[in-house]
Amino acid sequence: MLPLTGVRVVDLADGKAEMCGRFLADLGADVIRVEPPGGAPTRKRAPLHGGVSLYFATHNAGKRGVTLALDDPRLLDLAAGADILIETERPGVLDVPALLDRNPALVVVSITDFGQTGPYRDWAGTDGVHLALGGVLSRSGIPGRAPVLPPGPLAYESAAVQAAWAALVAYYNRLDTGAGDHVDCSVYEMTAQVIDPGFGIGGSATGGVPATALPRGRPAAGNLYPIFPCADGYVRICVLARRQWRGMFGWLGEPAEFADPKYDNLAARFGASERLHVLIGELFRDQAREELIAQGQERGVPIAALLDPGEVLTSPHFLARGGFVDMAVAPGLAGRLPSGYVEVNGVRAGPRRPAPEVGEHNAEVFAETRPAPPAKRPAPSKRRPLDGLRVLDLGVIVVGAELGRLLADQGAEVIKIESRAYPDGSRQSLTGETISVSFTWGHRNKLSAGINLRSPEGLALFKRLAAESDVVLSNFKPGTLESLGIGYDVLSALNPRIVMADSSALGSTGPWSRRMGYGPLVRASTGLTMLWRDHEVEAGFCDAITIYPDHVAARVGAVGVLAALIERRRTGKGGTVSVAQAETILTQFSTNFLHESLAPGSFTDPGDLFQGIFPCAGDDEWIVVAAETDEQRRRLREVVGSADVAAWTAARPPRECMAVLQAAGVPAGMMQRVIEYLDDPQLVARGFLREMRQPYVDHVVRTENGPATFRGVADPELRPAPLAGEHTRAVAARLLGLAEPEIQALIEAGVLEGADHD
Repeated sequence: MLPLTGVRVVDLADGKAEMCGRFLADLGADVIRVEPPGGAPTRKRAPLHGGVSLYFATHNAGKRGVTLALDDPRLLDLAAGADILIETERPGVLDVPALLDRNPALVVVSITDFGQTGPYRDWAGTDGVHLALGGVLSRSGIPGRAPVLPPGPLAYESAAVQAAWAALVAYYNRLDTGAGDHVDCSVYEMTAQVIDPGFGIGGSATGGVPATALPRGRPAAGNLYPIFPCADGYVRICVLARRQWRGMFGWLGEPAEFADPKYDNLAARFGASERLHVLIGELFRDQAREELIAQGQERGVPIAALLDPGEVLTSPHFLARGGFVDMAVAPGLAGRLPSGYVEVNGVRAGPRRPAPEVGEHNAEVFAETRPAPPAKRPAPSKRRPLDGLRVLDLGVIVVGAELGRLLADQGAEVIKIESRAYPDGSRQSLTGETISVSFTWGHRNKLSAGINLRSPEGLALFKRLAAESDVVLSNFKPGTLESLGIGYDVLSALNPRIVMADSSALGSTGPWSRRMGYGPLVRASTGLTMLWRDHEVEAGFCDAITIYPDHVAARVGAVGVLAALIERRRTGKGGTVSVAQAETILTQFSTNFLHESLAPGSFTDPGDLFQGIFPCAGDDEWIVVAAETDEQRRRLREVVGSADVAAWTAARPPRECMAVLQAAGVPAGMMQRVIEYLDDPQLVARGFLREMRQPYVDHVVRTENGPATFRGVADPELRPAPLAGEHTRAVAARLLGLAEPEIQALIEAGVLEGADHD
């Protein structure tokens, strides 16, 4: 049984973040897709195959379907028996107070381009508009050239995942309080938080340097995760740790010019990357991708081939894992599509039936009676719904940090378990500070306990903690926890209520599961790197600076964990949640992969969307203009007059261009840099950023607020991120019941590790 079995969702979403409801349906919720009579507009959305919208097919699989007008009183009847309602109308169109009056326990999730409030609330967005305003575009492209929009629907697909997280946070709160909520989800804000967050933890290669400190132009980031041509395409390597460099050094034949131990340091290698990459390029040039991958794996050098979408679709790894499924997507039409975001208790949570036909389930749904959920009036004061839960966080780098942080923000006691022998790479700093702002963003609100899990005594202490905890998080190479003797079979025997969530690059099964995985290699292996490029430049790959999909994958894991905790309230039993970062990318490109399976070579088709990046007045200033409809194109012509769009925008600063076009009803978004968030009127009005104090950081830290605006859920507490082992003594005393002499003896024996100042 899937974890959200018994949860009913009324889904009014159309064209924006529709995957939110699909994700909840994958996890077992009964999602009822409500369309207007005659069908939803997205039934005509490209790409079409045999008259079937592949977008509608992928985003509504697993749902039941009914037809209703928004003013039909039966909509209130549906809402009366629902737990969650998702809607994407413009602010004020749907009568949310009437829905909540009919069912005070209902969680209404409103997903709009810019939110329910603020000066931009009535503006129109598109994927490109949000990627521009959300800081992604400013870091995408070749230095000195125009920026490059990432491929695919990253903004809306990523927002859908965060909206699912926000929905379950509010629903979990409802289970305790009986009170519903109105959850205000802004795609603009979610894009800025989830894809390449300017105020979120970054990858280890950045050495703790935050996005706010990046140079003004597109960063020259190609040397971080370099790509090399080879006999049959391209490969990418990620040489970060000392042991990985030693493997690469040996592979190169131990050249004398790089024998100096200083090159064990990442910064020294970056400084010499021009010469070093020449040597690697010569080594790789005449060898095939699979030969290079085999040699790299043997030497401990993280490496991956750059695949194109067709190769991904037929990959033996993803097929062996069930990452793709062949299924009927409409009457008479079958294709291959990604099988979903997550595995729960070893079972893929994915679509189990095709998207509904227009009004297919009218008779059965309207014949059903379902009592309204119990509700309390008035609603209690705001609270953090995970208060009282304990999480043992073994996560590292970005995806590991972020998953624990999301739970801590909602009130869980999250204890980061770490050791000096295997330090979290996100603690390293190129500038030598005690703790970086980037680390602060990823680990606020957590405790840190130093435990040596390589010692029998340390393992025993960890098991004692797990026996009294609710959740264990990890993102090690598959099999690591089992090799340590703390896999799910062991911990669940000690604590049947434990929920264990793991994430990995490529999944825990399949022929590539043991490959060393980093985000750049995941992007290469899923076809994204080949697509995300400046095609006017040879090998103009543009994804080196992004940390996508780490933050999205973390939210996928958070949704899975909360779904498992919801199920535990019903069954009393815990379970497992597994996320593969690669399958996060595949699922976000579900429509494209389905199209590729039906019409090979179609993945890269640009379609007929009128969307472009245009220069604006000023130094390296740009704007995305995206007129999707005939009416929007007419209005655009009225604004620019006889000039072409590029000439009109080039004569004006970007914020003015954006304001004029949006006032005319034309979707437009300036290329906003992260540092400009501080003065953006919409973000300021909605409290997107807050201030916190972090010891050993000599300035106030600006940090993002919560995932959405809630009525019943409090904003995150902003306690500082911990030093390594800062809370070891407190955790050992409070949770393990150890006396101070015992704690000191364990620290001296290397079983426990205190902070450096102990």
